[in-house]
Amino acid sequence: MSTFVALGDSITVGMGDPLPDGTWRGWAAILAPALDADLVNLAVSGALTADVEREQLPRALELRPDLAAVVVGVNDTLRHSFDPSRVGAALAHTVGALTAAGATVLTMRLPDPGRMFGLPGTLARPLARRIRAVNTVADRIAQRFGTVHFDVVGHPATYDRRMWSVDRLHPSERGHRLVAHSYAALLGVPEDRRPALEPSSAPPTRRAQLGWLATKGTRWVVDRSRDLVPYLAGMAVAEWWYGLRGHADRLDEAAARETVLALRALEGPVRLTPWPDLMDATPTS
Repeated sequence: MSTFVALGDSITVGMGDPLPDGTWRGWAAILAPALDADLVNLAVSGALTADVEREQLPRALELRPDLAAVVVGVNDTLRHSFDPSRVGAALAHTVGALTAAGATVLTMRLPDPGRMFGLPGTLARPLARRIRAVNTVADRIAQRFGTVHFDVVGHPATYDRRMWSVDRLHPSERGHRLVAHSYAALLGVPEDRRPALEPSSAPPTRRAQLGWLATKGTRWVVDRSRDLVPYLAGMAVAEWWYGLRGHADRLDEAAARETVLALRALEGPVRLTPWPDLMDATPTS
């Protein structure tokens, strides 16, 4: 049996795909049997790219995985401190270290949270710029390290409402199965061994969905409200102000400049510090 280690945030934790006992399953657990692999899931809900690099990567390297997944970045776009250069440095260090350790690494282009939430344009456009920056950086890292890179954004089923759970941020069981099936195809798993696309469980009732939002879902809203909402409101005002004067393109240009700087930072060498010194390592470019 090979070893499959999954790093990331709540998407890889499996949120949106509950088991009867109340725990989460998710795409990585669905994929592992098709690969005849033992899964160790290190993902943590709410993780940023820096958290994955600092806390999950050292543990992953200790396990000497044959296959590793690094799916993270959405939470970074939902922080007022978002910086594509820092995201790129952390992601490059994580992916590069796993690749250097001999693992095949799975990465992903991330969907637009503003579109999933159905936000109005003045709120959706700033988030769209951020996720484009993360995806541009992830594309460059995937190319540099030769990862198995799944383009969720370009998949025709991605924004089908059935693919998403009630919170519109995490995949439903159907969505998790789509991710698992797609990775299996990219890894060359024969079609008859790929995970099924159709859900194995009945979808949660509307009452159950609303109950989850009213209890566990409120914690997510409260946590993000303290950080994201005030800043997002400011971005919305800026969007309105520049749009009113016919200069909305300046915001796009500013975001593009930040992305170019992030890409330039990835052109230099990435420090791949071997374990055990990795805990104190600072990625450089």
